[in-house]
Amino acid sequence: MARKMNYFKPKQRVSFFNLGLLNLALALLVILISGVGCGEKGTSKMAGSPVGDAVVSTTAESGDTIKVGILHSLSGTMAISETSLKDVALMVIEEINEKGGLLGKKLEPVVVDPASDWPLFAEKARELIQKHKVAVTFGCWTSVSRKSVLPVFEELNGLLFYPVQYEGEESSFNVFYTGAAPNQQAIPAVEYLMSEDGGGAKRWVLLGTDYVYPRTTNKILNYFLKSKGVSKDDIMETYTPFGHSDYQTIVADIKKFAAGKPTAVVSTINGDSNVPFYKELGNQGLKAEDIPVVAFSVGEEELRGIDTKPLVGHLAAWNYFMSVDTPENKSFIKQWRAYVKKHNLPGGDKRVTNDPMEAHYIGIKMWAQAVEQAGTTNVDAVRQAVGGQTVQSPSGFKITMDAKNHHLHKPVVIGEVQADGQFEVVWKTDGPIRADAWSPFIPESAKKVADWTYPWVCGNCTKAKF
Repeated sequence: MARKMNYFKPKQRVSFFNLGLLNLALALLVILISGVGCGEKGTSKMAGSPVGDAVVSTTAESGDTIKVGILHSLSGTMAISETSLKDVALMVIEEINEKGGLLGKKLEPVVVDPASDWPLFAEKARELIQKHKVAVTFGCWTSVSRKSVLPVFEELNGLLFYPVQYEGEESSFNVFYTGAAPNQQAIPAVEYLMSEDGGGAKRWVLLGTDYVYPRTTNKILNYFLKSKGVSKDDIMETYTPFGHSDYQTIVADIKKFAAGKPTAVVSTINGDSNVPFYKELGNQGLKAEDIPVVAFSVGEEELRGIDTKPLVGHLAAWNYFMSVDTPENKSFIKQWRAYVKKHNLPGGDKRVTNDPMEAHYIGIKMWAQAVEQAGTTNVDAVRQAVGGQTVQSPSGFKITMDAKNHHLHKPVVIGEVQADGQFEVVWKTDGPIRADAWSPFIPESAKKVADWTYPWVCGNCTKAKF
Protein backbone atom coordinates (compact mmCIF):
# COMPACT_ATOMS: atom_id res chain seq x y z
CA MET A 1 0.00 0.00 0.00
CA ALA A 2 1.24 3.45 -0.87
CA ARG A 3 2.23 5.58 2.10
CA LYS A 4 0.35 8.85 2.64
CA MET A 5 2.73 11.78 2.23
CA ASN A 6 2.67 14.72 4.64
CA TYR A 7 3.61 17.97 2.87
CA PHE A 8 4.55 21.18 4.71
CA LYS A 9 5.21 24.75 3.70
CA PRO A 10 8.92 25.59 4.05
CA LYS A 11 9.92 28.73 5.99
CA GLN A 12 12.40 29.85 3.35
CA ARG A 13 11.85 30.47 -0.34
CA VAL A 14 12.65 27.49 -2.57
CA SER A 15 14.93 28.17 -5.53
CA PHE A 16 13.88 27.20 -9.06
CA PHE A 17 16.72 24.66 -9.04
CA ASN A 18 15.54 23.08 -5.80
CA LEU A 19 11.95 23.18 -7.02
CA GLY A 20 12.97 21.37 -10.15
CA LEU A 21 14.66 18.66 -8.12
CA LEU A 22 11.58 18.41 -5.92
CA ASN A 23 9.30 18.03 -8.93
CA LEU A 24 11.61 15.40 -10.40
CA ALA A 25 11.60 13.48 -7.13
CA LEU A 26 7.82 13.65 -6.92
CA ALA A 27 7.49 12.44 -10.50
CA LEU A 28 9.78 9.50 -9.79
CA LEU A 29 7.79 8.72 -6.65
CA VAL A 30 4.53 8.67 -8.61
CA ILE A 31 6.07 6.34 -11.18
CA LEU A 32 7.32 4.01 -8.47
CA ILE A 33 3.97 3.97 -6.67
CA SER A 34 2.10 3.33 -9.90
CA GLY A 35 4.35 0.42 -10.71
CA VAL A 36 4.05 -1.34 -7.35
CA GLY A 37 2.45 -4.75 -7.77
CA CYS A 38 2.54 -4.82 -11.57
CA GLY A 39 2.82 -8.38 -12.72
CA GLU A 40 4.58 -9.81 -15.67
CA LYS A 41 1.44 -10.49 -17.68
CA GLY A 42 -1.22 -8.10 -16.47
CA THR A 43 -2.90 -6.50 -13.50
CA SER A 44 -6.06 -7.02 -11.58
CA LYS A 45 -7.83 -4.32 -9.59
CA MET A 46 -8.33 -5.21 -6.00
CA ALA A 47 -10.98 -3.10 -4.37
CA GLY A 48 -10.55 -2.93 -0.64
CA SER A 49 -6.89 -1.90 -0.78
CA PRO A 50 -7.71 1.77 -0.49
CA VAL A 51 -5.44 4.76 -0.32
CA GLY A 52 -7.97 7.38 0.60
CA ASP A 53 -10.62 6.87 -2.08
CA ALA A 54 -8.19 5.30 -4.54
CA VAL A 55 -7.68 1.65 -5.38
CA VAL A 56 -4.30 -0.02 -5.62
CA SER A 57 -3.76 -2.14 -8.72
CA THR A 58 -1.96 -5.42 -8.13
CA THR A 59 -1.71 -8.97 -9.43
CA ALA A 60 -1.55 -12.20 -7.57
CA GLU A 61 1.49 -13.31 -9.56
CA SER A 62 3.45 -10.12 -8.88
CA GLY A 63 5.67 -11.74 -6.24
CA ASP A 64 7.68 -14.95 -6.24
CA THR A 65 4.56 -17.09 -5.93
CA ILE A 66 0.90 -17.15 -6.92
CA LYS A 67 -1.23 -17.21 -3.79
CA VAL A 68 -4.26 -19.49 -3.67
CA GLY A 69 -6.89 -19.24 -0.92
CA ILE A 70 -8.21 -22.34 0.88
CA LEU A 71 -11.36 -21.41 2.81
CA HIS A 72 -12.65 -24.41 4.77
CA SER A 73 -13.81 -25.14 8.31
CA LEU A 74 -11.09 -27.08 10.07
CA SER A 75 -12.90 -26.92 13.40
CA GLY A 76 -16.54 -26.88 14.51
CA THR A 77 -19.50 -28.86 13.20
CA MET A 78 -18.41 -28.86 9.53
CA ALA A 79 -14.81 -29.95 10.10
CA ILE A 80 -15.87 -33.60 9.63
CA SER A 81 -16.55 -32.82 5.97
CA GLU A 82 -14.34 -29.86 5.11
CA THR A 83 -10.95 -30.99 6.41
CA SER A 84 -10.56 -33.46 3.55
CA LEU A 85 -11.37 -30.70 1.06
CA LYS A 86 -8.49 -28.65 2.43
CA ASP A 87 -6.23 -31.68 2.18
CA VAL A 88 -7.14 -32.58 -1.40
CA ALA A 89 -6.73 -28.94 -2.48
CA LEU A 90 -3.21 -28.97 -1.05
CA MET A 91 -2.57 -32.25 -2.86
CA VAL A 92 -3.51 -30.83 -6.26
CA ILE A 93 -1.52 -27.65 -5.58
CA GLU A 94 1.50 -29.79 -4.70
CA GLU A 95 1.03 -31.73 -7.95
CA ILE A 96 0.94 -28.52 -10.00
CA ASN A 97 4.07 -27.23 -8.25
CA GLU A 98 5.93 -30.48 -8.88
CA LYS A 99 5.19 -30.03 -12.58
CA GLY A 100 6.66 -26.52 -12.60
CA GLY A 101 3.83 -24.38 -11.25
CA LEU A 102 1.96 -21.77 -13.28
CA LEU A 103 3.40 -18.93 -15.35
CA GLY A 104 6.86 -19.87 -14.10
CA LYS A 105 5.81 -19.45 -10.46
CA LYS A 106 4.94 -21.85 -7.66
CA LEU A 107 1.48 -21.84 -6.12
CA GLU A 108 1.42 -20.77 -2.48
CA PRO A 109 -1.66 -22.00 -0.59
CA VAL A 110 -3.06 -19.68 2.06
CA VAL A 111 -5.17 -21.79 4.43
CA VAL A 112 -7.64 -20.14 6.81
CA ASP A 113 -10.12 -21.68 9.25
CA PRO A 114 -13.55 -20.01 9.50
CA ALA A 115 -14.38 -22.60 12.17
CA SER A 116 -17.97 -23.33 11.03
CA ASP A 117 -18.80 -19.72 11.93
CA TRP A 118 -20.78 -18.21 9.03
CA PRO A 119 -19.97 -14.49 9.61
CA LEU A 120 -16.33 -15.47 10.06
CA PHE A 121 -16.36 -16.95 6.56
CA ALA A 122 -16.95 -13.44 5.19
CA GLU A 123 -14.15 -12.00 7.32
CA LYS A 124 -11.72 -14.70 6.21
CA ALA A 125 -12.72 -14.26 2.56
CA ARG A 126 -11.99 -10.53 2.79
CA GLU A 127 -8.68 -11.31 4.47
CA LEU A 128 -7.69 -13.69 1.68
CA ILE A 129 -8.45 -11.16 -1.06
CA GLN A 130 -7.30 -7.92 0.55
CA LYS A 131 -4.47 -8.97 2.84
CA HIS A 132 -3.07 -12.03 1.12
CA LYS A 133 -4.11 -10.97 -2.41
CA VAL A 134 -4.95 -14.48 -3.50
CA ALA A 135 -5.60 -15.11 -7.18
CA VAL A 136 -8.49 -17.46 -6.46
CA THR A 137 -10.21 -19.13 -3.53
CA PHE A 138 -11.38 -22.72 -3.25
CA GLY A 139 -13.76 -23.18 -0.38
CA CYS A 140 -17.00 -23.35 1.57
CA TRP A 141 -19.23 -26.36 2.01
CA THR A 142 -22.59 -25.14 3.22
CA SER A 143 -24.73 -22.71 1.27
CA VAL A 144 -24.92 -20.49 4.33
CA SER A 145 -21.13 -20.08 4.23
CA ARG A 146 -21.25 -19.43 0.46
CA LYS A 147 -24.03 -16.86 0.95
CA SER A 148 -21.88 -15.24 3.65
CA VAL A 149 -18.85 -14.80 1.39
CA LEU A 150 -20.75 -14.02 -1.82
CA PRO A 151 -21.04 -10.22 -1.27
CA VAL A 152 -17.32 -10.10 -0.47
CA PHE A 153 -16.27 -11.83 -3.68
CA GLU A 154 -18.64 -9.67 -5.72
CA GLU A 155 -17.52 -6.43 -4.05
CA LEU A 156 -13.81 -7.17 -4.40
CA ASN A 157 -14.06 -9.01 -7.73
CA GLY A 158 -12.60 -12.17 -6.29
CA LEU A 159 -12.99 -15.66 -7.72
CA LEU A 160 -14.52 -18.54 -5.74
CA PHE A 161 -14.75 -22.20 -6.75
CA TYR A 162 -17.53 -23.82 -4.70
CA PRO A 163 -17.21 -27.65 -4.61
CA VAL A 164 -20.37 -28.98 -3.00
CA GLN A 165 -23.94 -29.70 -4.10
CA TYR A 166 -26.26 -26.78 -3.47
CA GLU A 167 -29.84 -25.62 -3.88
CA GLY A 168 -29.43 -23.75 -7.16
CA GLU A 169 -31.28 -20.44 -7.42
CA GLU A 170 -28.02 -18.60 -8.01
CA SER A 171 -25.47 -17.79 -10.67
CA SER A 172 -22.78 -15.32 -9.70
CA PHE A 173 -20.22 -13.69 -11.97
CA ASN A 174 -17.64 -14.37 -9.26
CA VAL A 175 -18.43 -18.01 -8.48
CA PHE A 176 -17.87 -21.26 -10.36
CA TYR A 177 -20.09 -24.04 -9.04
CA THR A 178 -18.27 -27.36 -9.26
CA GLY A 179 -20.81 -29.27 -7.13
CA ALA A 180 -24.30 -30.38 -8.19
CA ALA A 181 -27.40 -28.30 -8.82
CA PRO A 182 -30.77 -29.87 -7.83
CA ASN A 183 -31.35 -31.40 -11.28
CA GLN A 184 -27.96 -33.13 -10.98
CA GLN A 185 -28.72 -34.73 -7.61
CA ALA A 186 -31.98 -34.13 -5.69
CA ILE A 187 -34.49 -34.49 -8.54
CA PRO A 188 -32.90 -37.68 -10.00
CA ALA A 189 -32.75 -39.19 -6.49
CA VAL A 190 -36.46 -38.62 -5.88
CA GLU A 191 -37.33 -39.93 -9.35
CA TYR A 192 -35.35 -43.08 -8.57
CA LEU A 193 -37.18 -43.64 -5.26
CA MET A 194 -40.49 -43.19 -7.09
CA SER A 195 -39.55 -45.87 -9.59
CA GLU A 196 -40.17 -49.58 -9.19
CA ASP A 197 -36.44 -50.23 -8.80
CA GLY A 198 -36.25 -47.60 -6.06
CA GLY A 199 -39.19 -48.97 -4.05
CA GLY A 200 -42.09 -46.97 -5.47
CA ALA A 201 -42.31 -44.42 -2.64
CA LYS A 202 -45.69 -42.69 -2.19
CA ARG A 203 -44.99 -40.76 1.01
CA TRP A 204 -42.03 -38.46 1.61
CA VAL A 205 -40.08 -37.19 4.61
CA LEU A 206 -37.99 -34.10 3.85
CA LEU A 207 -35.52 -33.96 6.74
CA GLY A 208 -32.79 -31.35 6.83
CA THR A 209 -30.53 -29.03 8.76
CA ASP A 210 -32.16 -25.63 9.15
CA TYR A 211 -30.43 -23.36 6.65
CA VAL A 212 -30.74 -22.19 3.06
CA TYR A 213 -29.72 -25.37 1.19
CA PRO A 214 -32.21 -27.80 2.75
CA ARG A 215 -35.08 -25.31 2.81
CA THR A 216 -34.61 -24.23 -0.81
CA THR A 217 -33.98 -27.77 -2.07
CA ASN A 218 -37.09 -28.94 -0.27
CA LYS A 219 -39.07 -26.04 -1.74
CA ILE A 220 -38.07 -27.33 -5.17
CA LEU A 221 -38.88 -30.93 -4.16
CA ASN A 222 -42.32 -29.88 -2.88
CA TYR A 223 -43.15 -28.37 -6.26
CA PHE A 224 -41.71 -31.42 -8.03
CA LEU A 225 -43.61 -33.93 -5.89
CA LYS A 226 -46.88 -32.07 -6.35
CA SER A 227 -46.26 -32.04 -10.13
CA LYS A 228 -46.15 -35.86 -9.83
CA GLY A 229 -49.50 -35.98 -8.04
CA VAL A 230 -48.20 -36.31 -4.46
CA SER A 231 -50.60 -34.83 -1.89
CA LYS A 232 -49.30 -32.35 0.70
CA ASP A 233 -50.60 -34.78 3.33
CA ASP A 234 -48.03 -37.26 2.08
CA ILE A 235 -45.12 -34.87 2.66
CA MET A 236 -43.53 -34.43 6.10
CA GLU A 237 -40.96 -31.65 6.44
CA THR A 238 -38.69 -31.36 9.48
CA TYR A 239 -35.58 -29.27 10.26
CA THR A 240 -32.95 -29.38 13.00
CA PRO A 241 -30.15 -26.92 13.91
CA PHE A 242 -26.49 -27.40 12.97
CA GLY A 243 -24.84 -29.79 15.40
CA HIS A 244 -28.14 -31.41 16.42
CA SER A 245 -27.57 -34.78 18.08
CA ASP A 246 -30.89 -36.10 19.43
CA TYR A 247 -32.87 -37.81 16.65
CA GLN A 248 -34.81 -40.28 18.82
CA THR A 249 -38.16 -38.48 18.57
CA ILE A 250 -37.71 -37.57 14.89
CA VAL A 251 -36.95 -41.15 13.85
CA ALA A 252 -39.96 -42.37 15.88
CA ASP A 253 -42.15 -39.77 14.10
CA ILE A 254 -40.86 -40.98 10.72
CA LYS A 255 -41.89 -44.55 11.59
CA LYS A 256 -45.41 -43.37 12.51
CA PHE A 257 -45.71 -41.23 9.36
CA ALA A 258 -44.65 -44.16 7.17
CA ALA A 259 -47.47 -46.42 8.33
CA GLY A 260 -49.68 -47.59 5.49
CA LYS A 261 -47.75 -46.31 2.44
CA PRO A 262 -44.28 -46.89 0.96
CA THR A 263 -42.18 -44.05 2.40
CA ALA A 264 -38.76 -42.60 1.65
CA VAL A 265 -36.65 -40.09 3.58
CA VAL A 266 -34.82 -37.36 1.67
CA SER A 267 -32.05 -36.19 4.00
CA THR A 268 -30.41 -32.81 3.67
CA ILE A 269 -28.83 -33.09 7.12
CA ASN A 270 -25.34 -31.61 7.01
CA GLY A 271 -22.15 -31.86 9.00
CA ASP A 272 -21.56 -34.00 12.08
CA SER A 273 -25.33 -34.34 12.76
CA ASN A 274 -25.29 -37.18 10.25
CA VAL A 275 -23.51 -39.42 12.75
CA PRO A 276 -26.23 -39.40 15.47
CA PHE A 277 -29.01 -39.51 12.84
CA TYR A 278 -27.72 -42.67 11.22
CA LYS A 279 -26.92 -44.21 14.61
CA GLU A 280 -30.53 -43.60 15.64
CA LEU A 281 -31.80 -45.29 12.48
CA GLY A 282 -29.86 -48.35 13.58
CA ASN A 283 -31.03 -48.06 17.21
CA GLN A 284 -34.67 -48.11 16.13
CA GLY A 285 -34.18 -50.86 13.58
CA LEU A 286 -35.12 -48.68 10.63
CA LYS A 287 -33.78 -50.67 7.70
CA ALA A 288 -33.47 -49.57 4.11
CA GLU A 289 -35.95 -52.16 2.89
CA ASP A 290 -38.55 -50.62 5.24
CA ILE A 291 -37.92 -46.89 4.80
CA PRO A 292 -35.01 -46.02 2.50
CA VAL A 293 -33.08 -42.84 3.23
CA VAL A 294 -31.35 -40.96 0.43
CA ALA A 295 -28.79 -38.39 1.53
CA PHE A 296 -27.10 -35.55 -0.35
CA SER A 297 -24.47 -34.64 2.24
CA VAL A 298 -23.37 -38.09 3.33
CA GLY A 299 -20.43 -39.64 1.59
CA GLU A 300 -17.54 -41.89 2.34
CA GLU A 301 -15.94 -39.40 4.75
CA GLU A 302 -19.05 -39.02 6.91
CA LEU A 303 -19.52 -42.82 7.07
CA ARG A 304 -15.91 -43.41 8.05
CA GLY A 305 -16.64 -43.02 11.78
CA ILE A 306 -19.92 -44.94 11.83
CA ASP A 307 -20.78 -48.62 12.16
CA THR A 308 -22.31 -48.92 8.71
CA LYS A 309 -23.70 -52.45 9.03
CA PRO A 310 -27.19 -51.25 10.16
CA LEU A 311 -27.17 -48.74 7.29
CA VAL A 312 -26.63 -51.16 4.43
CA GLY A 313 -29.01 -50.38 1.58
CA HIS A 314 -29.61 -46.74 2.44
CA LEU A 315 -28.76 -44.40 -0.40
CA ALA A 316 -26.76 -41.34 -1.33
CA ALA A 317 -26.93 -39.31 -4.52
CA TRP A 318 -23.75 -37.69 -5.76
CA ASN A 319 -21.75 -37.25 -8.96
CA TYR A 320 -18.86 -39.49 -7.87
CA PHE A 321 -18.15 -42.37 -5.52
CA MET A 322 -14.82 -43.79 -4.42
CA SER A 323 -16.02 -47.18 -5.64
CA VAL A 324 -16.35 -46.01 -9.27
CA ASP A 325 -14.27 -48.42 -11.35
CA THR A 326 -12.35 -46.30 -13.86
CA PRO A 327 -8.63 -45.97 -14.63
CA GLU A 328 -8.86 -42.27 -13.74
CA ASN A 329 -10.33 -43.05 -10.33
CA LYS A 330 -7.70 -45.69 -9.59
CA SER A 331 -5.05 -43.07 -10.32
CA PHE A 332 -6.86 -40.47 -8.17
CA ILE A 333 -7.13 -42.84 -5.20
CA LYS A 334 -3.48 -43.90 -5.57
CA GLN A 335 -2.41 -40.25 -5.61
CA TRP A 336 -4.54 -39.46 -2.54
CA ARG A 337 -3.21 -42.41 -0.53
CA ALA A 338 0.37 -41.50 -1.40
CA TYR A 339 -0.24 -37.90 -0.34
CA VAL A 340 -1.83 -38.97 2.97
CA LYS A 341 1.13 -41.24 3.70
CA LYS A 342 3.73 -38.67 2.65
CA HIS A 343 2.28 -35.98 4.92
CA ASN A 344 1.27 -38.37 7.73
CA LEU A 345 -2.30 -37.06 7.74
CA PRO A 346 -4.68 -38.09 10.55
CA GLY A 347 -6.63 -41.23 9.68
CA GLY A 348 -3.82 -42.70 7.60
CA ASP A 349 -4.84 -45.59 5.37
CA LYS A 350 -8.47 -45.23 6.51
CA ARG A 351 -8.80 -41.93 4.63
CA VAL A 352 -11.22 -42.05 1.72
CA THR A 353 -12.12 -40.00 -1.33
CA ASN A 354 -15.55 -38.51 -1.95
CA ASP A 355 -17.57 -36.33 -4.31
CA PRO A 356 -16.65 -32.83 -3.07
CA MET A 357 -12.98 -33.85 -3.11
CA GLU A 358 -13.35 -34.82 -6.76
CA ALA A 359 -15.05 -31.45 -7.38
CA HIS A 360 -12.03 -29.61 -5.92
CA TYR A 361 -9.72 -31.80 -7.99
CA ILE A 362 -11.61 -30.79 -11.13
CA GLY A 363 -11.99 -27.13 -10.14
CA ILE A 364 -8.34 -26.51 -9.31
CA LYS A 365 -7.18 -28.15 -12.52
CA MET A 366 -9.69 -26.10 -14.52
CA TRP A 367 -8.53 -22.87 -12.91
CA ALA A 368 -4.88 -23.77 -13.61
CA GLN A 369 -5.71 -24.50 -17.27
CA ALA A 370 -7.51 -21.16 -17.52
CA VAL A 371 -4.54 -19.28 -16.02
CA GLU A 372 -2.19 -20.88 -18.52
CA GLN A 373 -4.57 -20.02 -21.36
CA ALA A 374 -5.01 -16.43 -20.20
CA GLY A 375 -1.31 -15.96 -19.44
CA THR A 376 -2.21 -14.13 -16.23
CA THR A 377 -4.00 -14.52 -12.91
CA ASN A 378 -6.09 -11.42 -13.65
CA VAL A 379 -9.58 -12.34 -12.43
CA ASP A 380 -11.43 -10.94 -15.43
CA ALA A 381 -9.15 -12.73 -17.89
CA VAL A 382 -9.21 -16.04 -15.99
CA ARG A 383 -12.99 -15.95 -15.54
CA GLN A 384 -13.38 -15.61 -19.30
CA ALA A 385 -11.01 -18.53 -19.86
CA VAL A 386 -12.63 -20.90 -17.31
CA GLY A 387 -15.84 -21.18 -19.34
CA GLY A 388 -15.56 -24.17 -21.64
CA GLN A 389 -12.58 -25.74 -19.84
CA THR A 390 -12.67 -29.55 -19.80
CA VAL A 391 -11.01 -31.92 -17.32
CA GLN A 392 -10.81 -35.71 -17.42
CA SER A 393 -12.35 -36.56 -14.07
CA PRO A 394 -11.91 -39.53 -11.73
CA SER A 395 -15.53 -40.43 -12.54
CA GLY A 396 -14.27 -41.37 -15.99
CA PHE A 397 -16.05 -38.56 -17.83
CA LYS A 398 -14.74 -35.43 -19.46
CA ILE A 399 -16.24 -32.69 -17.31
CA THR A 400 -16.91 -29.28 -18.85
CA MET A 401 -17.52 -25.90 -17.24
CA ASP A 402 -20.58 -24.23 -18.72
CA ALA A 403 -19.51 -20.80 -19.95
CA LYS A 404 -23.02 -19.43 -19.54
CA ASN A 405 -24.16 -20.36 -16.04
CA HIS A 406 -20.77 -21.14 -14.39
CA HIS A 407 -21.86 -24.69 -13.42
CA LEU A 408 -20.20 -27.98 -14.29
CA HIS A 409 -21.86 -30.52 -16.55
CA LYS A 410 -21.84 -33.60 -14.30
CA PRO A 411 -23.00 -37.24 -14.28
CA VAL A 412 -25.47 -38.34 -11.59
CA VAL A 413 -24.87 -41.52 -9.57
CA ILE A 414 -26.98 -43.08 -6.83
CA GLY A 415 -25.30 -45.56 -4.53
CA GLU A 416 -26.29 -47.95 -1.73
CA VAL A 417 -24.31 -47.98 1.52
CA GLN A 418 -22.24 -51.14 1.91
CA ALA A 419 -21.00 -52.71 5.13
CA ASP A 420 -17.49 -51.36 4.51
CA GLY A 421 -18.68 -47.75 4.26
CA GLN A 422 -18.41 -47.66 0.48
CA PHE A 423 -21.25 -47.33 -2.05
CA GLU A 424 -22.48 -49.71 -4.71
CA VAL A 425 -23.84 -47.79 -7.69
CA VAL A 426 -27.49 -48.73 -8.33
CA TRP A 427 -28.34 -46.04 -10.90
CA LYS A 428 -26.46 -43.52 -12.98
CA THR A 429 -26.85 -41.28 -15.99
CA ASP A 430 -25.18 -42.20 -19.25
CA GLY A 431 -23.02 -39.10 -19.08
CA PRO A 432 -22.76 -35.54 -17.76
CA ILE A 433 -25.91 -33.41 -17.73
CA ARG A 434 -26.17 -29.63 -17.76
CA ALA A 435 -27.02 -27.91 -14.49
CA ASP A 436 -30.15 -25.80 -14.04
CA ALA A 437 -29.09 -22.75 -12.08
CA TRP A 438 -32.77 -21.81 -11.67
CA SER A 439 -35.33 -24.51 -11.03
CA PRO A 440 -38.01 -25.05 -13.68
CA PHE A 441 -40.31 -26.33 -10.90
CA ILE A 442 -40.51 -22.99 -9.04
CA PRO A 443 -42.86 -20.77 -11.07
CA GLU A 444 -40.90 -17.55 -10.58
CA SER A 445 -37.55 -19.29 -11.16
CA ALA A 446 -38.65 -21.04 -14.34
CA LYS A 447 -38.63 -17.66 -16.11
CA LYS A 448 -35.07 -16.79 -15.10
CA VAL A 449 -31.95 -17.18 -17.21
CA ALA A 450 -28.34 -17.54 -16.04
CA ASP A 451 -26.09 -16.58 -18.92
CA TRP A 452 -22.86 -14.65 -18.51
CA THR A 453 -22.24 -14.44 -22.25
CA TYR A 454 -23.35 -11.70 -24.63
CA PRO A 455 -26.12 -10.49 -24.98
CA TRP A 456 -27.44 -11.70 -21.61
CA VAL A 457 -24.45 -11.01 -19.30
CA CYS A 458 -26.56 -11.77 -16.26
CA GLY A 459 -27.05 -14.58 -13.74
CA ASN A 460 -30.62 -13.71 -12.80
CA CYS A 461 -32.53 -12.25 -15.76
CA THR A 462 -35.76 -12.61 -17.64
CA LYS A 463 -34.46 -10.63 -20.63
CA ALA A 464 -31.08 -9.96 -22.20
CA LYS A 465 -29.04 -7.03 -20.90
CA PHE A 466 -27.97 -5.88 -24.38
